[in-house]
Amino acid sequence: MGNLTGVPETMLIPLWAKATEIKYKDPIIMDNKAVEILSKIDYDFSKFEKSWLSQIGVVIRTKLLDNAVKDFLNRNHNSIIINIGAGLDTRFERLKDNRIEKWYDIDLPQSINIRKKFFKEGKQNIFIQKSVFDFTWMDEIQQTNMPVLIIAEGIFMYFSEDKLKPLFNKLIEKFGKFEILFDIISEYIVKHSDRHDSINRLDSSKSESIKFEWGINDPKEIEKWNNRIKLVNAWNYYDYYKRRWSWFGFIIRIPFLKKKASCYIVHFMIR
Repeated sequence: MGNLTGVPETMLIPLWAKATEIKYKDPIIMDNKAVEILSKIDYDFSKFEKSWLSQIGVVIRTKLLDNAVKDFLNRNHNSIIINIGAGLDTRFERLKDNRIEKWYDIDLPQSINIRKKFFKEGKQNIFIQKSVFDFTWMDEIQQTNMPVLIIAEGIFMYFSEDKLKPLFNKLIEKFGKFEILFDIISEYIVKHSDRHDSINRLDSSKSESIKFEWGINDPKEIEKWNNRIKLVNAWNYYDYYKRRWSWFGFIIRIPFLKKKASCYIVHFMIR
């Protein structure tokens, strides 16, 4: 696993965070698959032991996204789910929902090759080995009249707005109506990504620059990218599981600081 470099190495952080959660008395999520995978990977995860803010943030992000996906499935049976930047994400296995017609996991070839060591591809769960910015991956999605949900967890902040806008416009051109869930961070966090408590502990961060490229303070600003994009909801991490944030929670909920260092799960509809 030591040959992972750059953004692909970042997929080990959420894996560690979800696997570690099982140690808590009242875990926010239970991810036994993450625990299993972690035990089989030859990597020094102890470097993240002090990254408790990242750990809490990831599991809350995971829980919020799980809830939003379940809500989508309650409203839309027999759906297509597109999971961008899948890495070692376990959501398909964790949800085990028969209302999912097709679930597509998309990531770079290097990441998908690692994913194949721990997950079995099948008729319902399909892997696509391409960069999300290689728009030809969209041609591999089965075109139907079924509702489409796109998930992008822990990925967009690593790319500039100049790359993200064309991606959104291409998704709209290709899929027409769909819903999308993803996480956003504030501009302040982007500017201080060199102080991030887990990113700067990655092996490849010592030899190459791994940093956040995009953040936004107001999710509604994304509506300006295309007039068909409409914000449905935004969930701020700091509003959930307040006890787990410890002393940091009291500080970050001061209105000025909360706005300055916000982290959201956002839900947009494309109509």
